[in-house]
Amino acid sequence: MRVAPAITLTEDERLELTKLVRSKLTSVRLAQRAQIVLLASEGQQTIAIAAELGIGRVQVARWRQRYAESRLAGIERDLPRGAPPVKVDVARLVELTTQSKPEAATHWSTRTMAEKLDVSAASVSRHWRANGLKPHLVRGFKVSRDPQFVEKLEDIVGLYMSPPQHALVLCCDEKSQVQALDRTQPGLPLKKGRAATMTHDYKRNGTTTLFAAMNTLDGTLISACQQRHTHVEWLKFLKKIDRETPKDKALHLIADNYATHKHPVVQEWLSKHPRITMHFTPTSASWLNMVERFFRDITTKRLRRGVFTSVPELTAAIDEYIVHHNKNPKPFIWTKSAKDILQKVILANSRLSSKQNATLH
Repeated sequence: MRVAPAITLTEDERLELTKLVRSKLTSVRLAQRAQIVLLASEGQQTIAIAAELGIGRVQVARWRQRYAESRLAGIERDLPRGAPPVKVDVARLVELTTQSKPEAATHWSTRTMAEKLDVSAASVSRHWRANGLKPHLVRGFKVSRDPQFVEKLEDIVGLYMSPPQHALVLCCDEKSQVQALDRTQPGLPLKKGRAATMTHDYKRNGTTTLFAAMNTLDGTLISACQQRHTHVEWLKFLKKIDRETPKDKALHLIADNYATHKHPVVQEWLSKHPRITMHFTPTSASWLNMVERFFRDITTKRLRRGVFTSVPELTAAIDEYIVHHNKNPKPFIWTKSAKDILQKVILANSRLSSKQNATLH
């Protein structure tokens, strides 16, 4: 049986507790706790104090003990509720997340890490966010091995950030194999409390290739849809660019290293049209071509959720989107200098080299 601690007060302590009981500014809970201590100091037993104040014996014993241990500070603060929080070894959490993998899996989840460290999944998630860790995500990359990478990078970034006068800079490329997909069953529209639905399977109704040239100055587009994407279609598109741009402007076309862009027939035609200068991106560096950003936009906003029963219906939707885009075009603004990009590439190469060396040893 636990014995309640005896409470002995100094005159100053008794005066202080009496003021708390009588003051109208004291909270009800603190005044009651002060009264418990005063009655206990008079020698009353816990059960008698509980009966006099109309509260439970456990409550009386708790505040007697708190005052005996910490004096006034012990009754001024409320007791913490619930179980004490489990302390997470953040250093070990970060080390495990970045330097190891769970058994029979490629990456950690909040549940597997929580089980490993014997903490809650919420705690793992909180510390991952605080440390910028996202083990469920992986980003793809490809470091260019083009021996002329630096020259091509500086050339293209120079066109973006300091375009030549009396000239147009056009980012050109083709988005091949754009499929006219029809769903096997009708979907349900979006409504309150429910997302729109679409069957995961589909019917293929043919493909088209979208050729596009984006003016880096104002964001307008010249486009064409073709059934194929050989050098013949590419040359047709170059001729269209030549027709639809001012004749007094030089043209600088940025394109990737696709073989059709360098076909002898195309090279012969370009030699007869000196106002057009081709600038090729480094290999494995299509991200330098800003028209790729437009391809992402049209895919996300018009194609991915589209339902097309035929290729003509698909090409009509593409043409409609581009007409709408050209009514209020907005150019993409290139902000990274060639120097900044090179520093990142050098860092990536050094990390890859160190990783390969570690693997070999």
